[in-house]
Amino acid sequence: MPLPPLTPYARLRWDVASRLVARALPAEGARVLEVGCGQGAVGVRLAQRHRYTGVELDGASLAAARGRAAAAGVDATLVHGPLDSIDASGFDLVCAFEVVEHIEDDAAALAEWAARLRPGGLLLVSTPAWPSRFGAMDDAVGHFRRYEPVRLAALLAGAGLGDVGTRLYGMPLGYALEAVRNRIASRRLDVREDAVADRTARSGRLFQPSTTVQGAVIAAGTWPFRLVQRAFPQHGTGLIGWGTAPR
Repeated sequence: MPLPPLTPYARLRWDVASRLVARALPAEGARVLEVGCGQGAVGVRLAQRHRYTGVELDGASLAAARGRAAAAGVDATLVHGPLDSIDASGFDLVCAFEVVEHIEDDAAALAEWAARLRPGGLLLVSTPAWPSRFGAMDDAVGHFRRYEPVRLAALLAGAGLGDVGTRLYGMPLGYALEAVRNRIASRRLDVREDAVADRTARSGRLFQPSTTVQGAVIAAGTWPFRLVQRAFPQHGTGLIGWGTAPR
């Protein structure tokens, strides 16, 4: 069964994140928690090899995630609500892709996520990079901020994690994708009138491909850029950070 399609930006991000996940979880059957699983494109990929739980605040996105998991034939626990909707802990991996920038108290969120890890477990997050690049799309989808690598690393360390690392991605395609998104968002000034929570809920539904053909075109079109970005880990518009829970 074909996997759910990823957006061009998500393709670039998953090229980096998937290799970090594979290195941290070499064997199948690890316990994985995704905070803010959206429409489940990444969740289905994780659930193929691991025991996966995803939580999502937006009901429409979670319904799409459940449909995708069923279509892919994977066993996934998908929960509608905040993280405290589940009481499980001791996860081998906790991940949150494009979530922390939506949360006003980011330090508290990272500490909460880190607390769900087993000793030695990995927290993996992604977020838009560089405060100077905050633009119309950031505002439209309810971002509180963007991050410099040193700031994200300090927050991960402050959450009690060790072996902290960061890596940028998206060189060079991310710059073009970001410019297009900002251009589109700048034409919709009315969205600023919505509450931040509503803008955040909308963010996971924007620009989402829905068909296998679209996914195949995006995969092929981003392939050379995924190779290029590997040579530029200190450049890009997106940022990935990680750290491990103390043993």
